[in-house]
Amino acid sequence: MPELPEVEVVRRGLARWVAGRTVAAVEVLHPRAVRRHTGGGADFAARLAGRTIGAPQRRGKYLWLPLDDRDLSVLAHLGMSGQLLVQPAGAPDEKHLRIRVRFADSAGTELRFVDQRTFGGLSLHPTVPGSAEGLPDVIAHIARDPLDPGFDEMLYHAALRAKRTTLKRALLDQSLISGIGNIYADEALWRAKLHYERPTTTLAGPRSRELLGHVRDVMNAALAVGGTSFDSLYVNVNGESGYFDRSLDAYGREDEPCRRCGTPMRRRPWMNRSSYFCPRCQRPPRVSS
Repeated sequence: MPELPEVEVVRRGLARWVAGRTVAAVEVLHPRAVRRHTGGGADFAARLAGRTIGAPQRRGKYLWLPLDDRDLSVLAHLGMSGQLLVQPAGAPDEKHLRIRVRFADSAGTELRFVDQRTFGGLSLHPTVPGSAEGLPDVIAHIARDPLDPGFDEMLYHAALRAKRTTLKRALLDQSLISGIGNIYADEALWRAKLHYERPTTTLAGPRSRELLGHVRDVMNAALAVGGTSFDSLYVNVNGESGYFDRSLDAYGREDEPCRRCGTPMRRRPWMNRSSYFCPRCQRPPRVSS
């Protein structure tokens, strides 16, 4: 699934092409694309028509479009294969086009939600009262992400040590810190020379801050090249793939030499996923007898 850098790439594209435009009409072409909207497709289309889209926002992996008076926001779930594309109005429909948003101006482009596997979708939600960014109430529990100016480092470090779990589980816990998924967790842990099963209670303040710094560095590096795209499904609003997969140091590199010490990288099953690590640079924690 897309992680923070991939979602941020989409948000930046929407900010350029969609912000400030008024919706003329909406077509819902597949009911699963609006299954999280309690009123269904017709209600979604009717309530969105005539509204003006504000500056697109993101928290972690979650993306939303606040509407003009900030009472409602369109929450986008990209799922496994969801794409928000800005296309010329006359361009042929994509095979898996699910929602089309037409605008009331003469710019000649429309917003399309395309989703091959139909795990994603769009939905309208009330916003948190007083939220300047139009935060949808259904994701108010999601923690701020490490690139958010409002991210509280001291609070995060205290919560990390109090969690009594292991490092990778903590990095993927969206109630502690949002936006980090399997790929960037492995990359940050490799950079920090920390094993994914190390207990959070053993991580002193300086090492915790160092790990957070690596998280930010790897995400910023991914952002600079458009994110990580292993197939054609993860694209920006113009349909272009990112290429950070060419720079990965850990994820997907099983049996390849560690870029630091040359030891073959290993992969281990982990929570229905995989963890990639260097057995020499990232030594596992000692098991208490």
